[in-house]
Amino acid sequence: MRRTAPMTLLTAAVLAAGTLTACGGGSGGDKDTVEVAFIKDTNNKVRVRDDYIETVARAFEKAHPGKKVKLIPIQASENDYYAKIQQMMRSPKTAPDLVYEDTFLINSDITAGLLRPLDDHLAGWADWKQFEPAAKAAARAQDGKTYGVPDGTDTRGLWFNKNIFKKAGLPQDWRPKTWDEVLAAARTVKREVPGVVPLNVYTGKGAGEAAVMQGFEMLLYGTGKDPLYDPAAKKWVTGSKGFRDSLEFIRTVYAEKLGPDVSDALSPNIQTNVATELMPEEKLAINLDGSWLGQQWQPKGGGKPWPEWPSVLGRTAFPTQGGTAPGRVSLAGGWTWSVPRQAQQPDLAWELIETFQTQHNALEWCVRGAQIAVRKDVAADPAYLKSIPGIDFFTDLVKVSHYRPALPVYPKVSAAIGEAMEAVTSGDATPRKAAADYDEQLKSIVDGQVVAKP
Repeated sequence: MRRTAPMTLLTAAVLAAGTLTACGGGSGGDKDTVEVAFIKDTNNKVRVRDDYIETVARAFEKAHPGKKVKLIPIQASENDYYAKIQQMMRSPKTAPDLVYEDTFLINSDITAGLLRPLDDHLAGWADWKQFEPAAKAAARAQDGKTYGVPDGTDTRGLWFNKNIFKKAGLPQDWRPKTWDEVLAAARTVKREVPGVVPLNVYTGKGAGEAAVMQGFEMLLYGTGKDPLYDPAAKKWVTGSKGFRDSLEFIRTVYAEKLGPDVSDALSPNIQTNVATELMPEEKLAINLDGSWLGQQWQPKGGGKPWPEWPSVLGRTAFPTQGGTAPGRVSLAGGWTWSVPRQAQQPDLAWELIETFQTQHNALEWCVRGAQIAVRKDVAADPAYLKSIPGIDFFTDLVKVSHYRPALPVYPKVSAAIGEAMEAVTSGDATPRKAAADYDEQLKSIVDGQVVAKP
């Protein structure tokens, strides 16, 4: 696969740090400067988040004369970004005042003592009542305190190319009811439309949580109740047939060459390549992916402007394994704005959070970033409802969406799942062997707090 952007990815490194107004280095003792760290896309052409944050920061400076916003965009894969911000937050010399946190990581960062609770600020913030309860819970720790303000959520489903489907003789209103029907469609594309990738399912360690959440867990949560963690028993699940079957699906995709080349699938750049090359160049028939993809194809700030995508792409829910109720599966996630414990200007950081999350700015981000609204007033706004094709489809998936276990140990569990996926994708292990290896690793990670569900 040809790489989208001929750039060198500096692992876990800050490639650029810009200020909107002239100010020297870090804020440190400068009580008038607030530093903001956030993830920057590995594709330099994608500036949706960068442009939005810069716009809000300029407005903040204008509304707060004498105050400055220093932006710290961190250009890296998601895994490298997580590692970088954790490293930065450990020292008062390097900690930003405001950090963009994936809800996937927030509980482990809370447990590590890297974040400040925001409850005192939230108690006096009238806008907090606009946030959906599930969104609030995403940033709430086991101690009952809240450590972040979410800026949106997301869901996942199947995107399919109608032009490729027409060539393959597949229906334009495709609605698979089982995993087998998804695989059958991919096999038809491989047979009838050579030269395109039939099906992308993210896998392995390179894509990190994208592979685990958008790939494996979309499968696993369609195999039965509480397939990863049993909240009633407060234990992690081992030995399940659903886990093995999910790995078998991954094995089938790559063993039958229904997916991207294995070397490309295991690359940390696979998400960028899918969104800015394979899909807009119509080289991919079916993609199991997130609700936010439309942001990549916008004429302004997108990585690959593609005005035809609303008519070319169809969307459908990913089915449960055998079609059992509710018949559809989705995972929901999102990001929050959080204040590091070592932040030098925490109060100024909170004021910036309030600015990010005014009704106007929250709406602007949902429209620009193809986000699913977490504020009730934004969700009801006509501009949001008309913001991007398919927003109603992905919003409807919230009702069947699952959330990852909100436990500090989850990132380590996720990494173990990524290893199991990579082993079956590369052919280094059978699904049964990879699942057994995962079970042993899991027992060590969670100190034996497991329950067997064959």
